[in-house]
Amino acid sequence: MSTIHQELKKRILVLDGAMGTMLQAYKFTEENFRGERFKDFPVSLQGNNDLLSITQPQAIKDIHAKYFNAGADIIETNTFSGTTIAMADYQMEHLVYELNYQSAKIAKEVADEFTAKEPHKPRFVAGSIGPTNRTASMSPDVNDPGYRAVTFDELRIAYKQQTEALLDGGVDILLVETVFDTLNAKACLFAIEEVKDERNINVPIMLSGTITDASGRTLSGQTAEAFLISVSHIPLLSVGFNCALGANLLQPHLEAIANKTDFAISAHPNAGLPNAFGEYDETPEDTAEQIEEYFKKNLINIIGGCCGTTPEHITAIANVAAKYQPREVNIEA
Repeated sequence: MSTIHQELKKRILVLDGAMGTMLQAYKFTEENFRGERFKDFPVSLQGNNDLLSITQPQAIKDIHAKYFNAGADIIETNTFSGTTIAMADYQMEHLVYELNYQSAKIAKEVADEFTAKEPHKPRFVAGSIGPTNRTASMSPDVNDPGYRAVTFDELRIAYKQQTEALLDGGVDILLVETVFDTLNAKACLFAIEEVKDERNINVPIMLSGTITDASGRTLSGQTAEAFLISVSHIPLLSVGFNCALGANLLQPHLEAIANKTDFAISAHPNAGLPNAFGEYDETPEDTAEQIEEYFKKNLINIIGGCCGTTPEHITAIANVAAKYQPREVNIEA
């Protein structure tokens, strides 16, 4: 079977769009989130999207299939909040292994179906690893700047558990995404390297930071270039940015790193900036038109969408991506 490294040399690969945006369309109720198994659970579960891999697996499967049909080469597992740290909000720390394993299994089944149908276009599954809801390098308390809500080691242990479950479920790639604090990401990358050593495996790692505002920095204060430098000691498949900004606002940050690394470059921007209601109005055509500028400047190897993007956005992006050659990379499997 073709590897992701081989495919990256052939063409620009397309990542899927937003999982949350798609799930909102289902208008799932508290009852839907709970399913039969959690009907008596003591806390509210509505909003725990990762749980839907257990209670509404068909919906998750359908969303993955829609993105593959739209032209995606890579889909992300429904595991953005799949750590004990993030699941503490729902008192579901004990379910973390199962949530990640089932999410990976569902995604892999769909990917295998599409690869079997179209062997010339192999499909891949990226295990989505989110940033958690804590930050290791800043205090959440303005009156106590030295305080930390989480330690490096707590993050490492949580990420290790998530990584093991995703790999057991069959993911092809690990995607450490929406990184707003590079120290959190380093704990995750450290955990992944531990698992690789223990299992004697080599799994491709995608790393995607997020530039939070017009300052052009991550939440923990790094510029795009500083972010790249601080993670370049790890053998990555790709480095890039996602979320927070629309495609046009993200472009200068991709330009800042594209000619400074041999890693592949990835981007999955939002469908513009949210409106007053927190919704995204940018059309698939608008998004694709902005993203085409990336291709013209030879910035990109992997492209997809984040908040507000749908299968229609991914189709528009994939159609444009097909016209361009990928940026040259020097990465070995």
